[in-house]
Order: sequence, then structure tokens, then C-alpha cells
Amino acid sequence: MAVKIGISLIAWQNDDLPELTAAYTTEGAMEDAAKIGYQGVERGRRMPADTAGLRAYLDRYGVALCGGWCSGNLMVSSVAQEKEAVRQQVEQFAALNAPCIVYAECSNTIQGAIIRPVSQRPKLSRDEVMAYGAKLSELAKWSADKGCVLSYHHHMGAMVQDAEDIDWLMEGSTSDLTLLYDTGHLHFAGADPVSVLDKWGHRVHHVHFKDVRQPVLDWVHAGDRSFLDGVAAGVYSVPGDPEGCIDFQAITDKLKAMDYQGWIVVEAEQDPAKAPPFDYSKIGYDHIVKICGCSGLTIVH
Repeated sequence: MAVKIGISLIAWQNDDLPELTAAYTTEGAMEDAAKIGYQGVERGRRMPADTAGLRAYLDRYGVALCGGWCSGNLMVSSVAQEKEAVRQQVEQFAALNAPCIVYAECSNTIQGAIIRPVSQRPKLSRDEVMAYGAKLSELAKWSADKGCVLSYHHHMGAMVQDAEDIDWLMEGSTSDLTLLYDTGHLHFAGADPVSVLDKWGHRVHHVHFKDVRQPVLDWVHAGDRSFLDGVAAGVYSVPGDPEGCIDFQAITDKLKAMDYQGWIVVEAEQDPAKAPPFDYSKIGYDHIVKICGCSGLTIVH
């Protein structure tokens, strides 16, 4: 069993809060990521849109495509409509051997609204989430048949956010739909990351590692603030940051025990003025190498 270590460039290029990262370029981020040792990057909006251009761009920096965000609208679209909406990305990711598309429902999310407290996020009933899961399974099977796995991203401010939502989505869907497991979003949502992994590890296909600064999270909850308020204030950080509160060794031990083989991706959006992206991304990389070694997880280089 073996894993690869990738990164999302969100620390250098934050699409939700572009003013935070205005001083940084995608090219500089790619150079930094490769220099640190990351083997892959998730697709960013500022990368070439065409497949040939994206392949050449990745090759220039010697990194692979290890996934990428997809804003889903299946709650308000038919399966046929959604297939057409995501077809280009599915075909591109399949052509570039990406491990998955990172899919999240965005038709009703408040994650990008800085004026909306995260407490106002949409909360659906069990029946509604399970019905959505059944519909999503059709899309996931179609995507897998075309060569690209669909991994669902539970996300703060979204309709699938906490452990209960994840339970309902997984129970309502087939194994065609896999789960993106994100430590930072789980902790933010009040879930126990280890418990979620215990329950749904067999459906996990892709992993995001990010830590949480508990005092900032407490500040968000106490003031009924938005998800982006928390991000700007530094609620997230990389694994290995002494200010973080998540036990990544315990999680990595679980990944080893469940024979996880895939990508571990650092995704930690922060204010680069307070957390220099290169420095913190290197902290994250070095920490993952260390804990994988302790857990017995082999890293493919």
C-alpha cells in the first residue's frame, strides 16, 4: 500500500478571497509546490482550461493532476443536464489520469458568502439527502464509466456538512459515489474525524489534510460568523502547525489500517501575510512524511 502527497494551491491563490492572495501567481505557487516535493496539485481556476495546455503546464513543473473542484448543481438540475455541465471536466481529468473530481453541491450553499453566518447553511432532511444521494449515484457511475471517479466533498456552509449529513448521503448512494475525507471541514462542523473514518473509510477515495486553530473556531461560533470570516481570521492551517488541534497521527494510523491507497492533499487556505505559503506548505509536507513513516504508510515518489 502506498500514498502520494499533493497540495491545493489555495494558500497562494484563494478564489473565494482573492484579495488575500493578490500578491501571488499560480506559476509561483507551482514552482513552490514542486520545490517542496509535492507530487501533484489540484486544478486551479487560473490554470490552462484546455487539456493539452493543462498537460503541458503540469509537465513544466513536474507535477501530476491530483484532483480538482467541481461546483455541482444537481439539486436543481436533472442528471442529464448535470452530465453535460461536467462532461468537459470529467473527460479532461480522465485524459490526465486524475484520481477524481472533487464534487460538491453549490446550488444552495452559503460557503462563499462572507455576510452569511455558517449557522444559516442549508440543512436538509434525511429523506432529502438520501434522494439526492440516489440521484448523485447515477452521475457518479457515469463519470466512473468515463474514467474519472467522483468524490463528494462535505463542506462548511453546504447541505452536506456534518457527520449526520455524510451518513445520510452515504446511506442513500451506491458505492459508485466515493467520499472526499476532509479533516478540517469535519472538525469545523463538530464531527470527530476519526469516527467518520471508522464508519465510512471503505467509501473514502481522496483525502484532504488541514488543521484547525480552535481559538479561531470558537471565535467564529461565538460571534455567529461566516465560513469566510473564519478563513480570513486563520481558522485553518497545515498539518504540523503547533497551533492546530487535530491528531493527524491517529488519522494516518487509521488510513494505514484500512489499507488506504491514494492521495493525501494539503489544503489549507490562510492569509499569506500571516502564514507565508511556502513555509507553511513545507511544514505540512514534512509533517505528512513524518507521520506516514510512523504509521508505516509508504509514500510513492
